[in-house]
Amino acid sequence: MLKLYYAPGTCALACWIALEWAGLEHEVEKVDPHAESYLKINPLGLVPALDIGAQRPYTQADAILQYVAHLAPAAKLGAVSDKEGVLEFTETMSFLTGDFHPAFWPYFAPQRFTTETSSSGISAVKESAYARVARVLEHLNNLIETSGGLHVYRGRRSVADAYAYIMTRWSTPMPGTASWKNYKTLSQFMDTMSKDSSVHKVLKASNNNQ
Repeated sequence: MLKLYYAPGTCALACWIALEWAGLEHEVEKVDPHAESYLKINPLGLVPALDIGAQRPYTQADAILQYVAHLAPAAKLGAVSDKEGVLEFTETMSFLTGDFHPAFWPYFAPQRFTTETSSSGISAVKESAYARVARVLEHLNNLIETSGGLHVYRGRRSVADAYAYIMTRWSTPMPGTASWKNYKTLSQFMDTMSKDSSVHKVLKASNNNQ
């Protein structure tokens, strides 16, 4: 059985949603990413990690999400088979991993980006994230709009939807265009996703386990 290690609020929840969509038998375990016991599973101290019964668990949300899609081809959660479709899907997942996720780093871990220790210095770093978050939100909004307004990729549900949804939620408290609430198409996507039964199940379960 697949076993997913997660922490509440993190992108690991996207992998959990994907497992539900795929209909794959699985179990989940909430972890403290910095705990010594978890560092033996993933020395980087990051979630998600997925135990597939191999010599070691596998990490990285992008890789796990695409693995889940490959395990359940009937669920059609991955790329379409034509070359351009694969390119577009890979580009989308790379954007979410390489541009979207890092845009939030100064906000969640400002101490990584400054030697300042004062509250004003830390606040300045956090606020510096807003412009980049706004830029990636606008790009995501345009991707969804081009895709038909309800999904990130090719007008159909894919693991990219789960990935985008969980990370976009992080922008909820941010001001102005740094919040998803200020983008019409993205807001429609978020509303649709929030009503998905698997999404609701995962969010409720992860919150109850906090």
